[in-house]
Amino acid sequence: QGAEKMTLQELASFLDAKNISTSDDLNSIVVNNAYACDLMSDVLAFCTPGSLLLTGLTNVQIVRTAQMLDIPAIVFVRGKVPLEETVQLAKDNGIPILLTRYSMFEACGVLYEKGMKPSIQIQEM
Repeated sequence: QGAEKMTLQELASFLDAKNISTSDDLNSIVVNNAYACDLMSDVLAFCTPGSLLLTGLTNVQIVRTAQMLDIPAIVFVRGKVPLEETVQLAKDNGIPILLTRYSMFEACGVLYEKGMKPSIQIQEM
């Protein structure tokens, strides 16, 4: 089953991810669930506040979206490296950025296997 909540340090370890935006202690940030998407309109519509965001988009709009939804951290997948202005905006707002080489599918699978819950529940069709 795994843990329902995990620290960013645990999460970074599971994803073999590198923290590039903050010197904060990643053990002090706890994440309850995650949302993975490259379409910011879907993030705004369906992601619950406080969720970890996994994405391959690297522009500043990602950080602005994270600010709006109180997203505690962003994981960039597929080995993507965000623009410097994106990293700086995240630093200025205390939002950790983690980089992983895993694809979005693999990263979600790893986190799900470790007990991470999805940000939303889709109702039956």
